[in-house]
Amino acid sequence: MKTTYKFKKTHFAYLLVPALLVFFFYGCDRDDFQKLDERNWQLVWSDEFEGPAGQLPDSDKWTFDLGTGQDGWGNQELQSYTNNPANVSLDGQGNLVITAIRDGNSFTSARIKTQGLFSQQYGRFEARMKTPYGPGIWPAFWLLGDNVETVGWPQCGEIDIMELRGQQPHIIHGSVHGPGYSGGNPVSSSYTLLNGRFDADYHVFAIEWDEEKIDFFVDDFLYQRIQPEDAPGEWVFDHPFFIILNVAVGGSYVGFPIDQTPFPQQMIIDYVRVYREID
Repeated sequence: MKTTYKFKKTHFAYLLVPALLVFFFYGCDRDDFQKLDERNWQLVWSDEFEGPAGQLPDSDKWTFDLGTGQDGWGNQELQSYTNNPANVSLDGQGNLVITAIRDGNSFTSARIKTQGLFSQQYGRFEARMKTPYGPGIWPAFWLLGDNVETVGWPQCGEIDIMELRGQQPHIIHGSVHGPGYSGGNPVSSSYTLLNGRFDADYHVFAIEWDEEKIDFFVDDFLYQRIQPEDAPGEWVFDHPFFIILNVAVGGSYVGFPIDQTPFPQQMIIDYVRVYREID
């Protein structure tokens, strides 16, 4: 049974300063930035992570990337990704927990994805979660083009709905990567909590994506819009993408953990939901 939701997007600022920053950067020529029309969203895919504690995520919805960075994702990351319940399992309270563990100089974690099971072009993708924290900790909720195995990265496109540098637990980043604007040079913006941290409470991270733009939200506050003319290279966001959730340790984006980085570190995901717009 499909569920229909209506979101009236005439947002007021979630925090005053981010609203002023949005106005500063976009100015009067884009004064409709926060004035989004009411849209009807139909829920087409979700995982609410119901099940007993210790159970792996639903194999009809998720599969795993396994191994180390040398197996294909690089970034000088230190962890080995596993499908061990100690690294990725339900908590019995309606959440999925991805846990980064340190054992001496070795690290394990998990990276799950919907590749080959679910992908979608356009719509609203959202997750409600708490992030981990600490220097060298790198949680992410992101999308990758489902043609990655045929055209490669970054030609396939990448949409980072939420990335966080663990040493900055009050700031998240939303980015897109494509040919000519990948790796350390994405099209990107950040969102800052002035009086909080993303590991201290749950927040909803989302994008709303169509043929003209990708809008980035935190708790339904629109903090960034990326359009084709903003990309310094080819716009490659016109085909289905699949979902990825992971917690990396170390890497070029965050640097390496220090002795004071606390372990284990957990990313707690309440749900992941995907919607399609209907008339």
